[in-house]
Amino acid sequence: MNLSTLLTQTQFNTLLLIVALTGLVVFISLYFVEAGYGKMTSSKWGPAINNKLAWVLMECPVFFVMLYLWIASDRTWEVTPFVIFCLFQLHYFQRTFIFPLLLKGKNTMPIVIMLMGVAFNLINGFIQGYWVFFLSDQYTPAWLTTPQFIIGTLIFLTGYAINLHSDHVIRNLRQPGDTKHYLPKKGMYKYVTSANYFGEIVEWTGFAVLTWSLAGLVFVWWTCANLVPRANSIYKKYRVEFADEFDEKRLKRVFPFIY
Repeated sequence: MNLSTLLTQTQFNTLLLIVALTGLVVFISLYFVEAGYGKMTSSKWGPAINNKLAWVLMECPVFFVMLYLWIASDRTWEVTPFVIFCLFQLHYFQRTFIFPLLLKGKNTMPIVIMLMGVAFNLINGFIQGYWVFFLSDQYTPAWLTTPQFIIGTLIFLTGYAINLHSDHVIRNLRQPGDTKHYLPKKGMYKYVTSANYFGEIVEWTGFAVLTWSLAGLVFVWWTCANLVPRANSIYKKYRVEFADEFDEKRLKRVFPFIY
């Protein structure tokens, strides 16, 4: 199959529109239905599997789809697409092969939620890779010196660092053998209850800027559609669980000082 002729620009834009509209449905739905994994684990979502395995299976499709599209393209060793590829894979290598190994406890994830994650990651990996390697014509070596790329990369790396640090804070709230629950207070948790989500949103906003693409913008929108309602659920849960210390901190959900 000649991947370069698989989709025209018009067909690709139609795909982006469909994905964006689907994200709107997800955004609205998640304010009424909590996705039952992590802090919101629920048996109502049906059979579940080991949380670590679920994360690997859910996240690896996007890593390997992007890898395949990079190898299959004629731009494999063009410097700018390669740099963009490395930045994208930096996140997903950590999320697929490192993050699950660091998880503590014996939590599970419903299979249906894992499969929904797999579906999105397959589609998103294709969208981002197809744009960068097969449709775009702007990523010449000179792109690396543009304000979009420089500013976007700084935003991306800032979000990546916030995301990693916030995950570290959450993992280390309790000492071995301790079963109490604690309100996270370090790093960006001084301002929001879902600092890890804030970091990820910042990260993919940076990616949208550094690629200066509709594909990247749709990814940011989907990230917000998935994580912002979930951050709201976590906020409400914390507000009940830590009522004595919550209000005085004036915490927001996911965007510092805003929401």
